[in-house]
Amino acid sequence: MAGALAAGLAPRVGLQAAELDALPFDGQTVRTLARSLAGAAFQPPDTKLPDALAKLTYDAYRTIRFDPAQSLWHGAGLPFEAQFFHRGSLYANRMDLFEVADGHARPLRYRPEQFDLRAVPRMGDEDLGYAGFRLHGAINRVDTADEIAVFLGASYFRAVGKGLLYGLSSRGLSIKTADPGGEEFPAFKAFWLERPQPGARSIVVTGLLDSPGAAAAARFSIRPGEDTVFDVELTLFPREDLAQAGIATATSMFLFNALDRGGADDYRRAVHDSNGLAMLTGRGEALWRPVANPQTLQVSQFVDASPRGFGLMQRTRSLRDFEDLEARYDKRPSLWVEPIGDWGEGVVQLVEIPTKDEVHDNIVAFWRPKQPLLAGSEHGFTYRLHWAADAPGAPALGRFTASRSGAGPDGARLFVLDAAGGALDALTPDAQPRLAVSTDRGKIQNAAVRANPEEGGWRIGFELLPEDAKAVELRAQLLLGDAPLTETWMLRWTA
Repeated sequence: MAGALAAGLAPRVGLQAAELDALPFDGQTVRTLARSLAGAAFQPPDTKLPDALAKLTYDAYRTIRFDPAQSLWHGAGLPFEAQFFHRGSLYANRMDLFEVADGHARPLRYRPEQFDLRAVPRMGDEDLGYAGFRLHGAINRVDTADEIAVFLGASYFRAVGKGLLYGLSSRGLSIKTADPGGEEFPAFKAFWLERPQPGARSIVVTGLLDSPGAAAAARFSIRPGEDTVFDVELTLFPREDLAQAGIATATSMFLFNALDRGGADDYRRAVHDSNGLAMLTGRGEALWRPVANPQTLQVSQFVDASPRGFGLMQRTRSLRDFEDLEARYDKRPSLWVEPIGDWGEGVVQLVEIPTKDEVHDNIVAFWRPKQPLLAGSEHGFTYRLHWAADAPGAPALGRFTASRSGAGPDGARLFVLDAAGGALDALTPDAQPRLAVSTDRGKIQNAAVRANPEEGGWRIGFELLPEDAKAVELRAQLLLGDAPLTETWMLRWTA
C-alpha cells in the first residue's frame, strides 16, 4: 500500500474506490508519502488536458466559475467551506484533493457539474482532478463566508486578514531563486482537507510537495481573523544536495513610489503590494529595508542566526498614498514570518527583479540555511505566518513610515525619511536625538534631523554624493545617546 500511496493516492493509480474511501489518515501520512517520493525518481506534474482546456485563452479560462452550492461542507453547519479551481491553460498541473474525517481520507473526485463550463467545448467524463482550492469562512462578518485563503499554482498560496484584499503570496518551498541556471518551482501534488468541527476557529490542510530537488509535507493550521494566522509545519526531504533552498518564501510586487519612481509616468503616487523587508534578528536588532524596482537584478543577503522574524510589509495604509480606487493597494496585507524553534545560521535573502508592469511579482524574500540540505536527509521547519496590516505586537522602537528620494545639488542624491512611534513617542519636540547615517561608498553630507510638528514623529534628511560608485549601501538610525530610538533603515542605492 505504501507504494500506491506515494504514487499520489488518487483513483488513477488503480486502487479500488472502496479501498480509497477507507484509507486511514493521521499526522504522519503525508510525511510518509513525501519520504517515499524523495526516495524515488522525480515524476513531472500531470499536465495532460483535453485540447478544449489546454488551448483556452486567458479570457476564456477566467469565465470558468465554481458553483458555490457545490462547495465542500456547504449546508453542513460547519464554520468553513472549500471551493475548487478547474484546470486549464493557465493552471495545467493536476492537484488531487482529499477530505479527511474520522481518521480516514477519501478522494474528492472532479465533477464537471461543479463548474460553469459554457465557454468550454463539450468534453468527456474524464477525472481531471483540480488545479487548486480556496477556503471560505467568517472573517469580516459572522454571518458571511468570505474568501480567506487560496492555494493555486505550483506551491503558491495567499490569504487575507480582516478588511484586507489579496496581495502578496507565500510558497511552500522555493529552490534556486535568482540562480543564473534557472529557478526550480516545487508544486503541490495533493492536499488533504480536514473536516472542521462545528464552532471550530481553525481549519487544517496538508499538502504534498514535489520537485526534482526535493519532496516535502506541509501542514497548515489556518485561523482567520483580524490577523489571519497560518501555523506551518514543513518537513523537507531533499533528493539532491540543496544549497539554495528557500524557506517561508514571500513573493510580492513593487513598481514605484516616492523613493524609487524609475521614471514612471503615472497619475498614481505609488504602485506596490509591499514596500519593504522588515527583520527582527536573533540579536534583537530591528531592520527596515525599503524594496526597489532596480535596473538590473539585485540580490541582498542579511546574515543571521536564529531569526525572530522577517517579512515583506505594506506600511503605507492610506488611499492617498496610492490614489488607486480599483487596485486598492492600501488594503494589501503584509506577511510576517515568525520562526518557531531554533533555525540556526543562515541568511534572509532578498531578490529584486526589474519589471515594467504591476502584474508581475518581482520581489522575493526567504530564509536560506547556511549549510546545504543534503540528499537523503530530513529537515523540519516550523513557523507562523501572519497575514495582516502589520507585524504582530507593539513596536518597541520607532519605525520608518516613509522614504523619499530626489535630485540634490551638484550630483548628490537627497534622501528624506520619516520615523514615528515606539520609543520616539516619549521624546519631546525639543529633544535632540542623534542621527547615525553611513555609507560604504561615496560621501554623506548635510545630514539633519528635526521634529515633524505637522504629522508627528521625526524627519531625517541627508545627501549622498556617490562619486564614481555604481552601488552604495546606506544605513541610518536615530539614537538617544547610544540607545537606539528607531529600527535600522537600510538601502542599496544603484546608479
